[in-house]
Amino acid sequence: IRNVSRYTSQGFLKKIYMQSSNVLQKLGKADETKDVAFEEGVINFNKQYTEGSKLQRDLRAYLEAVKAMHESSKNVQACLADMYEPDWYGKNDVDSIVEDCDVLWTDYHQKLVDHALISMDTYLGQFPDIKARIAKRDRKLVDYDSARHNYATTHKTKKKDGGIKITKPSSLLERATPGWAQGILSAHNVAQSSLSRSQAEEELERAQKVFEEINIDLQEELPSLWNSRVGFYVSTFQSLAGFEEKFHKEISRVRLVHTSPLSGKEASNHTLRPGGPPPIPKSPSKLRPAVPPPPKVTPSKEMKAENIINLFDAAATPDISVTSPTEVSEQLPSTHSPAPEPTEEATATAEMPPGFLFKVQVMHDYAANDTDELEMKAGDVVLVITFDNPDEQDDGWLMGFKQDDWQQNKENAAKGVFPENFTQRL
Repeated sequence: IRNVSRYTSQGFLKKIYMQSSNVLQKLGKADETKDVAFEEGVINFNKQYTEGSKLQRDLRAYLEAVKAMHESSKNVQACLADMYEPDWYGKNDVDSIVEDCDVLWTDYHQKLVDHALISMDTYLGQFPDIKARIAKRDRKLVDYDSARHNYATTHKTKKKDGGIKITKPSSLLERATPGWAQGILSAHNVAQSSLSRSQAEEELERAQKVFEEINIDLQEELPSLWNSRVGFYVSTFQSLAGFEEKFHKEISRVRLVHTSPLSGKEASNHTLRPGGPPPIPKSPSKLRPAVPPPPKVTPSKEMKAENIINLFDAAATPDISVTSPTEVSEQLPSTHSPAPEPTEEATATAEMPPGFLFKVQVMHDYAANDTDELEMKAGDVVLVITFDNPDEQDDGWLMGFKQDDWQQNKENAAKGVFPENFTQRL
């Protein structure tokens, strides 16, 4: 109990003395050791630790997103495999896509963990130890400054000439001491002062040694750690980019290899379309589409049978002498035959809207996104016409009427623009 109380009291007194030294340093009553280069190193260390911790959190979030994307992709692929009928062509390829994609996602996630996350954890694992040593170095610096202050204080009482100065008695013990013993008591006090100076010097040397050991190691490690961040960041981001690029190449190659047979002739037995509707064109163009010349509305060279019969009937009506064939030839031009009826082609062309160019058939459903666009369903026939203002035509877009709507409503039919790649020219 006596030893415990002694150590406790010593630690308590030491703590009070360190705090008093800190107060004196703040008040400017005691010297404080300053190391500007080391303080800059500590600032860089804290900045590096903060940035590394943020990168570690973001990397973990990235891996969680990859894992979630893996699960989502797996569910979508499994749903496609369940919906794909067993008798459809390419069923084995669909099952292979599901398995291969799952393997690629798993491998991608594991590579990120092994080469990025584990490296990041190892990189940050050295910071807590260095941070603790920096804190210990600060405490030892306070001990060193305290020892220096104590050593300077004890040496102020040293005599100028090195002699022994007998002071006037100040305590009750000195006052009660006989005159002949005053010298002995003063010599004892001087000896105690010398002992205190020796202890202060030993304490200073010990505190200085401990502080310099920690300080030298940190002065070598902090700049080296600060410079290592560039290489680590480059390596980490290169790994992320490389693994991501490789993953997307492999998964696209898997899907391309397995889906290429589905686009063959045998794949037309079912209704699934691997490509889906084409993208809607977006880039505008000021080029005016080539407008073919309108067809000429002329009578057909081939007359109908009834016209030919009427012609001969009219020629046979007048009384013509058979013995004079020249008279028949003279009367033929004078015969007024009825005008030939217009052909079906001319009639169909006359029923087309003004500016008609050609017909197209809709291959994919198209939902209008604006009021000037034409709503279409697969199988509709559209009558393509010229734009009222050719400068308003965009590349990949046409204007026209749906044939059924035009035949029923004529000029009141809905007119609009639509993407050309959703149709096929007839």
